[in-house]
Amino acid sequence: MKTLIIGSNGFVGLALSELLLAAGEEVIGYDINPLRQDAGKTFKNLPGFFFEEQGSVCDLTKLRLVINRHAPQRMVNLAAITADAKRECLTPQAIFDVNVGGALAAISAAADEGVSRVVHISSGAVYGFTGRTPGPLDEARSPLAPEGLYGISKRSAEDASRRLSRLRQVPLVIGRLGTCFGPWEADSGYRDTLSAPGQILTVARQNGTAVLPRDSHRDWLYVRDAARAIASLLAQSSWRRSLYNLAAGYEWRLSQWCERLALRYPDFSWHIAKSGESSNIDLFSNYDRASMSIQRLKEDFGFSPIYDLETAEHDFHEWLAINSTL
Repeated sequence: MKTLIIGSNGFVGLALSELLLAAGEEVIGYDINPLRQDAGKTFKNLPGFFFEEQGSVCDLTKLRLVINRHAPQRMVNLAAITADAKRECLTPQAIFDVNVGGALAAISAAADEGVSRVVHISSGAVYGFTGRTPGPLDEARSPLAPEGLYGISKRSAEDASRRLSRLRQVPLVIGRLGTCFGPWEADSGYRDTLSAPGQILTVARQNGTAVLPRDSHRDWLYVRDAARAIASLLAQSSWRRSLYNLAAGYEWRLSQWCERLALRYPDFSWHIAKSGESSNIDLFSNYDRASMSIQRLKEDFGFSPIYDLETAEHDFHEWLAINSTL
């Protein structure tokens, strides 16, 4: 089975590529950036085969050529600009060009070249203001009220993708991804909002002090589980429903993460910012979004995340130990 992953050099794209390659599958990785050197070394040791293609998701001609060259049966679109407020002010059009225009280009190319099914990855950011109310956030009943341009563009991309897929008769399913952390996360130039657990881990590894704005309580999603959830959508020849939340299904506090890291890094310290004190961990909002329901994912595919806080922390450090030698 061949899978085209658009946005393959983002950290979720790398985690998905790694999962599929470990299963012996063929992956065509398409990204505007070249494949990371450490990822290339990891992928070479896996039983599957990775074909690298470089280009923009907005380049319809290049997408058609890539699909024609490799003939993938499946496509997943992960390409996105995950924008913070600064980028919203500086390049608002680029956010929509990639997040909406790129989604339409991907579906058009899939239709033109006969890709049998497409998984479009959206975001829990589409829930926006609704996430301020008690959860869980449900695909059918929770109103969409995105607040930032990223969330607004992802909602627009969902609507536009549905419309075009119907017109072009391309089987499509949408996965709304929760807030991820874990291996491969980095600032690629298109991801402004690095996860709080990842930020804290960076401070811990530098034996620094993490100052948190609050003890955030979220359904943080380990990226290996995110990859497993996307793979469960890719594995289907058809879907019972057109939309699924891809989330953790349980919550934990950043203080719990800090406590585990303090056991591993004795010189690391952390605290909640005192009145008037600046924090060095950015949560990118002044509230903790309600958790996303994964009931649909469980009912239709029997999916359950396997990484809780303890196993995620252990796996992450195993990955860091291996990756540091590549």
